[in-house]
Amino acid sequence: MPPERAPASKRPATEAKGCPNCGKPRSERYDPFCSKRCADVDLHRWLKGGYVIPGAPASTDDEPDHD
Repeated sequence: MPPERAPASKRPATEAKGCPNCGKPRSERYDPFCSKRCADVDLHRWLKGGYVIPGAPASTDDEPDHD
């Protein structure tokens, strides 16, 4: 069985992955991205709802449930 890997924050910098958008080496200034462009692309995805966690549909009632 392979040994367990340390969390990303505990791994040496040599094990760091590349930019999550394009795979290029990360920039210290825009970490975890390689450039402002890739950081902006990711922000756009967040703002447009591109990253969604599946779950139950939200209630459409005007008033919150009080049980």
